[in-house]
Amino acid sequence: MDADVIVVGAGPAGLMLAGELRLAGVPVVLIERLERPTGESRGLGFTARTMEILDQRGLLAEYGEIVTSPHGHFGGLPVDFSVLDGIHFSANGVSQAKTEEILAKWATGLGADIRRGWELTGLSDDGTAVTAEVDTPDGRRRLRARYLIGCDGGRSTVRKLAGFEFPGSEPTLEMFLADVAGCALRPRPIGERVPGGMAMSAPIGGGVDRVIVCERGDPPVERDGPPPFGEIAEAWSRLTGEDIGGGDPLWTSSFTDSARQATEYRRGRVLLAGDAAHIHLPAGGQGLNVGLQDALNLGWKLGAVVRGRAPESLLDTYHGERHPVGERLLMNTQAQGLLFLSGKEVEPLREVMGELMAIDEVNRHLVGMISGLEIRYDLGPGEHPLLGRRLPPRELVVADEKTGTTELLREGRGILLDVGAGAGAGAWAQAGPWADRVDVVTASLTEDDAGDVLRQAGAVLVRPDGYVAWVAAAPGESLTTALTRWFGPA
Repeated sequence: MDADVIVVGAGPAGLMLAGELRLAGVPVVLIERLERPTGESRGLGFTARTMEILDQRGLLAEYGEIVTSPHGHFGGLPVDFSVLDGIHFSANGVSQAKTEEILAKWATGLGADIRRGWELTGLSDDGTAVTAEVDTPDGRRRLRARYLIGCDGGRSTVRKLAGFEFPGSEPTLEMFLADVAGCALRPRPIGERVPGGMAMSAPIGGGVDRVIVCERGDPPVERDGPPPFGEIAEAWSRLTGEDIGGGDPLWTSSFTDSARQATEYRRGRVLLAGDAAHIHLPAGGQGLNVGLQDALNLGWKLGAVVRGRAPESLLDTYHGERHPVGERLLMNTQAQGLLFLSGKEVEPLREVMGELMAIDEVNRHLVGMISGLEIRYDLGPGEHPLLGRRLPPRELVVADEKTGTTELLREGRGILLDVGAGAGAGAWAQAGPWADRVDVVTASLTEDDAGDVLRQAGAVLVRPDGYVAWVAAAPGESLTTALTRWFGPA
């Protein structure tokens, strides 16, 4: 074997997955057809849940000061993130290029082997290993690994070579994207609906504006490369009356409203994550965020299986948990596209939606959907509100030292967290046989709130991705059953 795992694609999802696998102690080779990062940044921010997972791995501090906002939108209609307590707000203006730089440094620092200029051209899965045919700067190579993961984007070579089905809707419109210097455009940060389409502009630093323009009426064009800037400038002029033709385009791109999702995220020893598994209209920049969360879900599971700590059936929970998330992603981005990019015929619906979104519960529901905070996995019997949800961020005191729930997850291990009224000494005894993969932590909450959901839980078993798999206060399966289910036999 050349590696236990081959990851194809050095975008955010692939780099995150490589880092997660190294946290689990798994040798990983990441291959990327581009010889160097493009520096382009389709994604320009993080949702609240992504801010949390980056913080869990100690990566958020690497970004320095991040501008966050409690304000967002759903299809161009405002939503208020402040309705949810104790969360990271969404981040704006964080370039995808910077994220890739930080993740690459993290992954290689943990020992990931990133090979650039290596392009996958063929693969086969014989049931015991995957063989990858790769074109490299030094000629054709053949690599073998126990598993291969496609994180190679919406036009995924892995998905096509492995025969994954990718059904969905055909594109009905095309949107142009460009970073343009020297135009000093009026900010339209969430986009403006104008006669004939939509125009968005936002300053991203250094005298550069991010421009997105969508013109209704023209069918999408099948393209072999990025659109010429002149075509984008003409569309911008028609919709806004502004001339950006004299600006300096740093790069251009285009995308459509096509929505597709792989019918399965795993076929034998080949799996998909990120845009390789789902494509959609980039409403709210959710694609990059969901891709990172796919990687977080898959990484620790694959690591446990490769290291022989858990049965291969644990990998089936990756599809079971993340495919429904992808379905909701396609649903909400399609809904936003209809609200934002349709013509006058949608105005009555926008008015009704605006009234509904003024209701706190509706606002809360939509915030949960687009932030990733609504996710609840089916992690076993029990009715406690924490079961299957992410561990909420809380300040803790452990052995007279202040810390937090986020810091406990830095090493990518399981946590049995006892906040003083739960499993006690019994938990230490039951979890002892899993000490090589689960840490038992006794802590107290710094906030004296009797109604706090974590305090009421007493003790919780938390997976390496931060989701609660067992709650002491909830009747359901035993702790040892939950430990075996998620961390393998003792």
